[in-house]
Amino acid sequence: MSVDLGIWNKLTKLVVGLVVLAVVLLIGMCYLPVIKENERMRRQIMIFQDQIQREEARSRELQMQLDALQHDPKTVERLTREKLGYARPDETVVRFEAPATNTAGR
Repeated sequence: MSVDLGIWNKLTKLVVGLVVLAVVLLIGMCYLPVIKENERMRRQIMIFQDQIQREEARSRELQMQLDALQHDPKTVERLTREKLGYARPDETVVRFEAPATNTAGR
């Protein structure tokens, strides 16, 4: 024996479906700010990792320069000649100046 409830059976299924949908949307809205914060933090981590890689490369470069200054006398001599203008006793130093340009406007 089957009792046909007609429209009430369909309405009950619709209401249950809408309640489930509302619960899912409510849960989604509660976690949306957390998801966005997670994405923002991941982007920030990537930026920091790039910055760390650049700084490590710079550190290696500076370490190589320091090692060259500490262990290579030719490097020290070259820098002394370039920066301080020193020369050996029997050498003549020739310095070239940049040509003066006329930058006066019309």
